Amino acid sequence: QYRVLLQAKPEDRSRLESLNTIFVNNGRNSVPITEFINLEKIYGPERVERFNLLNTASINGVPNKGYSSGDAVKAVAEVAKEHLPSSYEYDYSGITREEVKTGNQSLVIFALSLLFVYFLLSAQYESYIVPFSVILSLPIGIAGAIGFINIAGLENNIYFQIALIMLIGLLAKNAILIVEFAIQRRRQGMPLVEAAIEGAKVRLRPILMTSFAFIFGLFPLAFSTGIGAIGNQSIGKAAVGGMFIGTVFGVFIIPVLFVIFQSLQERITGEPKLIQDNETKNLP
Repeated sequence: QYRVLLQAKPEDRSRLESLNTIFVNNGRNSVPITEFINLEKIYGPERVERFNLLNTASINGVPNKGYSSGDAVKAVAEVAKEHLPSSYEYDYSGITREEVKTGNQSLVIFALSLLFVYFLLSAQYESYIVPFSVILSLPIGIAGAIGFINIAGLENNIYFQIALIMLIGLLAKNAILIVEFAIQRRRQGMPLVEAAIEGAKVRLRPILMTSFAFIFGLFPLAFSTGIGAIGNQSIGKAAVGGMFIGTVFGVFIIPVLFVIFQSLQERITGEPKLIQDNETKNLP
């Protein structure tokens, strides 16, 4: 079989009889094409939509309040499996297509972000145990972000996930400052608990100043209106909630975590080497 596409000028195909002027060579002579075809007049749609070269019917929808786009995708799959004929298929376009295509990629991004933070801290503190005092302080702020999003009635969308990745760096910064100063005090000969408390006291004011300046700066984004307001509010309220909860509770939790993991480190490697007097003068 061969697929043949016939073309003619408009005036040569305006009437049914015009097909008699098109001939096909059967090997012996030329025969009008009307000898090989049957014509039937039918009515079709004014416009034919195609997707991936297939005829399609487009359906647009939005999830009900309280449901995410992932819930809507799951519902479509369940309904299609139950009611869609076997000769039909369904697919997505636009943002939903990208969301389905990426799948659980956000979980991989979160894991890689934490892994890179852990490796950097391990190099900085020269320890594989002490960095956990920073890593384990992050869930507090993430829980605050999730709580603020639920209170605001927003969804777990891509904007919220971007805010979570941003919070990993912002909350880790506060924990890194407290742990770093606590380690310095410990190397000066302070007892472990005293060093942790002193590190939190020294960095309390800078942490509060920078964190609350960041929070107040996000208020216009968190309470934005107009076009794209939902996306802006998702980022703003998640960052505000996570930063607020992570900062307020972090200054109490981080010293406790430092005491736990630094004590474990010292059980393995012994107490840190004390800094000499001439080195101590350069410390804050």
